[in-house]
Amino acid sequence: MEAPILNNKNQFPTEEIIFPHLGRTKGLWIDLFRYIHEIYPDFMEEWRYYNDGKSWLLKVTRKKKTICWISILKNAFRLTCYFGDKAKKVISESELSEEYKKQFAEGKKYGKIRGITILFNKKGDLEAAKILLSIKEKIK
Repeated sequence: MEAPILNNKNQFPTEEIIFPHLGRTKGLWIDLFRYIHEIYPDFMEEWRYYNDGKSWLLKVTRKKKTICWISILKNAFRLTCYFGDKAKKVISESELSEEYKKQFAEGKKYGKIRGITILFNKKGDLEAAKILLSIKEKIK
């Protein structure tokens, strides 16, 4: 997987910093956050610099629950949600593509969780993210 590019610890990610990196996916970024703010107004966004990955990540939360992580790449961005095993049935019965279902089923476990990552390149990726956020929001 391509490494995130926001590596300057002293440069907080603002739209002026982020948008040039997103390239043609800027519209998808705007659409994603328009959707999140409309459907999930209680989701909170927090940029944090992580020393282990030497980059900035956007953490999206609801109260104390982490919903997803978003990282910026060259001309793209990715969104990752982590789920425990109890999400297996919901994910397998969801409208997610077989690619994402397989990613979860065969993904590397980090303790008791494993992730599904969407790399934003096309409009369909936004629809996948909507399904993924809906699943994440439902799972307790």
